[in-house]
Amino acid sequence: MVVVWSCQLLDSWLSSKLNIMSIETLPEVLPDIEHEIEEDGHTSKTYLPLYKIIMWDDDVTTMEFVIRVLTNLFRKDFTSAENLMYEIHFKGAAHVETLPLEQAEFKVEQVHSAAALEQFPFRCTIEPV
Repeated sequence: MVVVWSCQLLDSWLSSKLNIMSIETLPEVLPDIEHEIEEDGHTSKTYLPLYKIIMWDDDVTTMEFVIRVLTNLFRKDFTSAENLMYEIHFKGAAHVETLPLEQAEFKVEQVHSAAALEQFPFRCTIEPV
């Protein structure tokens, strides 16, 4: 018995068996990438709005935890993380990163989850640039 598969049928079968996304379902524009708009033969680029992530000082969270969050979640080197930690400690808050809204919200959620795991009241917020 000979089985002839069409490309579409094969693609959908493979997708279901391998649990992968077919090409047709991929978004046309990926998030956080500039959008190009063509108007009257001119191309203009628009960017997603950026937001600042601000970390706030409190009397309970340890300096070591803040440095660990900055190095692990924000990929800061130790010296930068230490300087930011001291800025948070002495000035009450510090701007640690600027990201598009969705990424900034995700980072804030990661920080709050990490603080909750270690029972710290550490907080950070986002605000528009």
